[in-house]
Amino acid sequence: QVQLVESGGGLVQAGGSLRLSCVASGRAFDSYALGWFRQAPGKEREFVAAISWSSASTYYGVSVKGRFYISRDNAKNTVYLQMNSLKPEDTAVYYCAAQRFGMGSVIEIHYDDWGQGTQVTVSS
Repeated sequence: QVQLVESGGGLVQAGGSLRLSCVASGRAFDSYALGWFRQAPGKEREFVAAISWSSASTYYGVSVKGRFYISRDNAKNTVYLQMNSLKPEDTAVYYCAAQRFGMGSVIEIHYDDWGQGTQVTVSS
């Protein structure tokens, strides 16, 4: 099990950028695939991006592809989500998730551990 803590959320104008970070505590961070999901008020949680343990494979949701980029630094036990060209519809709580011994997944239930989330608000 890993504990995940997200940071980097905030208020930004449309067209701006933010970088989210998620730091993991616990052992064997490099055996986990990591993902980002988001949940807007009144909506279901949505897949945003995922990355395999080696960074060899990345996956993106349709609504963020080409604007958001996921990366990880195993030496720092950290996964990042670089968000560019932000839109008001990107407003949500963003969650980091870890999948043990996985390659990454777009499916929420495939993840074993979750962070508490960080709020991202994009103003028009």
